[in-house]
Amino acid sequence: MASAGRPPRKGVGKSIILGAVFVAALLALVIYASSGLGRHACEVCLDFEGRTACRKAEGNTVEEARRTATDLACAMLSSGMTESLRCANTPPSSVTCDGTRASIAGGRY
Repeated sequence: MASAGRPPRKGVGKSIILGAVFVAALLALVIYASSGLGRHACEVCLDFEGRTACRKAEGNTVEEARRTATDLACAMLSSGMTESLRCANTPPSSVTCDGTRASIAGGRY
């Protein structure tokens, strides 16, 4: 049964075009957001309650990379919020950023 007054659909529908535009925009956003990461890399080694862990991380800044590496090391060494906070405030035994030894004096690092 043919519809009276309405021609048959030809080509691609609006929803397919809008979906393709959305996927392309999302992909562009992911590529743009990830291209800025990894400008700096750090490895942090921590001794906490007789255990040692070293973890590497990347970030937009050296500070961000250090903080992330510290958090990752503490995740391996502590359990619970109190221990995690104590671990995060423990001075690391070593910090290496971008292939050079980072300054540990004057802060938590």
